[in-house]
Amino acid sequence: MKDQILDVDLLAFEHGSDASKRATVDGVRRSLATGFVYTSTDISEDLLDTAYGMLVEFFSMDQATKTRFVAEGAHGQTGYTGLLVETAASSDKPDWKEMLNWASPIAHGHPLKRNYPGSYPDQLLPDEVVPGISQVLYAFHEAIADIQKRFLRIIAVGIGCHETFFDDMVTDGPTLTRAIRYPSMKDAPVGGHIWAGAHGDINLITALPRATARGLQVEVEGEWVDALPPDGKMIINTGIMLERLTNGVLPIGWHRVIASPGFDAERYSVVQFCHPRPWTILAPVVTCCTPENPQKYSTITAADALDEVLYQINLIEDARRIAD
Repeated sequence: MKDQILDVDLLAFEHGSDASKRATVDGVRRSLATGFVYTSTDISEDLLDTAYGMLVEFFSMDQATKTRFVAEGAHGQTGYTGLLVETAASSDKPDWKEMLNWASPIAHGHPLKRNYPGSYPDQLLPDEVVPGISQVLYAFHEAIADIQKRFLRIIAVGIGCHETFFDDMVTDGPTLTRAIRYPSMKDAPVGGHIWAGAHGDINLITALPRATARGLQVEVEGEWVDALPPDGKMIINTGIMLERLTNGVLPIGWHRVIASPGFDAERYSVVQFCHPRPWTILAPVVTCCTPENPQKYSTITAADALDEVLYQINLIEDARRIAD
């Protein structure tokens, strides 16, 4: 079953023969029917190692220090988010994880920041306690965002659009990178908490470079299987917005994070959520609407879709779905 998640080559699409490009498009289209695909990238391993090292340094600090970097009113879109806050929309048990969130800063006068301040909060990163971390994390963010934009070109061709279909949509979008520390489950409070409950991401696609330990599980044909990409490969999964745009042709990639039996250490991972600009109208593309697959979804703006999910996952500070 896990073999249905294919290993494809982004670089072959960009630099290979026409046959290689067609094979990559076909592989991505077939694999994303599960919501997931593995891909080669040109991300720097040194950059990834440096970012993880600085993130471990931050998360190892005392709670009072980390809490100084909570960005009040940012709804988890920048700064630190503590343990037992984010909650999968399918659950009433907060996740056993803590997070550091960041995105590329945008000019204060930019119309996106003026019209959607909630999607573009002023960034808050812990340079005060980990000198130089912003420079590293911003470079990491841009590198992963570039890979996601390029990967969306494969998806665009696969759904019958021009390969640049998503380019404008994601330019200056509120793409978010999130570092996550999953503490040892032996320290988790009683009550059925797990690292991360079953959920689908709200965005277009999500990129997951290598984590420090296994734990990510994906749902394929109703069964949970471990996501175990080959060494040096990245996981890409689909989100709610892409499902809407493709009229369900590319379904949501449902996943959770579970500690392996007997594993009592902590786990670190970094994920990036690729978002369209908030004013994007999420309407199914015509190439995905056919007599056999009639239009399933009405239109909604990306901003409204995100707002609803932030409430569902318990990140709206003054409107928690699950009380503290």
